[in-house]
Amino acid sequence: MQKGKTAAVLEDLVKINNDRVEGYEKAMKQTEDEDLKMFFSRMLDESRQYREELNRLLDGLGGERETDSTVAGKIYRTWMDVKVSFGGKDRHSILASCEFGEDAAQKSYRQALEQDLPANIKDVISRQQSALKASHDRVRHLRDIEAVNR
Repeated sequence: MQKGKTAAVLEDLVKINNDRVEGYEKAMKQTEDEDLKMFFSRMLDESRQYREELNRLLDGLGGERETDSTVAGKIYRTWMDVKVSFGGKDRHSILASCEFGEDAAQKSYRQALEQDLPANIKDVISRQQSALKASHDRVRHLRDIEAVNR
């Protein structure tokens, strides 16, 4: 894969992690539950770490650091705002919104791994995708618990 296409893949993944940061910051503001705030804080740290790692790879390709988020992420956050304004501020609703965002991240990482990328970059993306899958599963598990407790 040529350098420009590799950079474009990395830029997309940085944007997805920017979406996660903004999404979890919003989720932290929507809950009063300290356990969820701590959990969301860990998700924020994870995305910030991955974003930094991906930006370092971009730097190595001669690309510029990506600071924007995706259009889909902006739509998702707007949807979260609308949902909360109509009473969706309970644990289950917040976690369901987070799972929606995690699904989008998984899709983006799967698409990235389908590309013809240099081995070192593919290894980083694969490792991040695996860890993000575990995070997705934790969010889904917490959401499922809340569904039972309703």
